[in-house]
Amino acid sequence: MIIRELTTADYVAWYPLWQGYLEFYESAIADDVTRISFDRMTGKGDQMGGFVAEAEDGALLGIVHWIRHPSTWTRGDYCYLQDLFVQKDGRGSGMGRALIEAVYTHARETGCDRVYWLTHQTNEAAMHLYDQVAEKSGFLQYRKVL
Repeated sequence: MIIRELTTADYVAWYPLWQGYLEFYESAIADDVTRISFDRMTGKGDQMGGFVAEAEDGALLGIVHWIRHPSTWTRGDYCYLQDLFVQKDGRGSGMGRALIEAVYTHARETGCDRVYWLTHQTNEAAMHLYDQVAEKSGFLQYRKVL
């Protein structure tokens, strides 16, 4: 397995992983929004991007997406780890940790002061990993869909 940057050539292999992520969270996103998001992540801008976990045979087994943004609390940007998904048969293999570490490396290299993310309170398997690689902030998310 290698961890590498998400590229425009990955769309066909990335799409089923993205759909698996959405299904896990019982969500659906319109195809045009999916395409816009993918294009943003692979457009070589510095605000959004992603990494993939690739098997020796070239199959994609996991994805992670990130968004960089300024903060009122620090000089450097924050890096929001927005989406992390590993196929069922790859879970527990260290792939999720490797994808998170790739985001950490990217954040350090681009001068970010913090990486953070959210997960659902019922995602206990993921939280077992998260408790090993980060600290819980204690904050709760509130939102209003507009």
